[in-house]
Amino acid sequence: MKPTYRSFFGLQKEPFGSDLPIEEILLTTELGDVRERFDYVLRIGGIGLLTGEIGSGKSTALRYAAGKLHPAEYYSLYVTATTGSILELYRQILTELGIEQCSSSKAMLTRLIRQGILELVEGKKMKTALIIDEASLLRMEVFCELHTICQFDKDSKPYLPLILAGQGSLIDKLCYKSSAPLASRIICRAHLQGLDKEGMAQYLLHHLRLAGVKKPLFDESATTAIHQGSGGLLRKANHLARGALMAAAAEKCATVSAEHVRIAATEVF
Repeated sequence: MKPTYRSFFGLQKEPFGSDLPIEEILLTTELGDVRERFDYVLRIGGIGLLTGEIGSGKSTALRYAAGKLHPAEYYSLYVTATTGSILELYRQILTELGIEQCSSSKAMLTRLIRQGILELVEGKKMKTALIIDEASLLRMEVFCELHTICQFDKDSKPYLPLILAGQGSLIDKLCYKSSAPLASRIICRAHLQGLDKEGMAQYLLHHLRLAGVKKPLFDESATTAIHQGSGGLLRKANHLARGALMAAAAEKCATVSAEHVRIAATEVF
């Protein structure tokens, strides 16, 4: 679709994008809570849990919290989980450490991960953090063994704090008896809810301002429609808001209404 709606509304860039610099991310109460728990996990050296529905902003929250860490002090390892084996996960972690390894030995990969972490912590005097996004995709075998790579000096040194993020099914997997060694190390958790209507209004206005428009373009009915249509979830709200702007521009309407949101809803899931 042609971006003619941008010139119609005077938008200086594509609005409602997901690639915002961390300083442009709207700091909500929930986002602040995630960062507070994130920092606590790193300080104590335990495991933190972040859950939320699809599109609730989990990855953005992780990026925000990790982005606030000083790069000279912290080395963050960010991994997007898959349904693959634990060997695949270990190889992903080693890649983040800058270590290429194709071994099929768990013992070998575990040893290399520990060596890499020890080099960072004891050799370079840095703090580390392992962040696993989409962790609800992990196989049960991974939940059974993942805690072992966080154990240093007979489990007395918290050198590798871990953040697990995923959908609600992540909690179900952690409730299995076989996951108990990992679950017992969780020291805090947060769950991202959808925005309420007031929060949605602030969110829409914030993104319009980032795109160079200071006045509200969505009337109250449109804000309500976006809130209801998205369930307060940010990803779908972004799609509906952008689509509604296009629909309004096509009709040369200076204000976006609920009808424009309805038209946008026919294009998204």
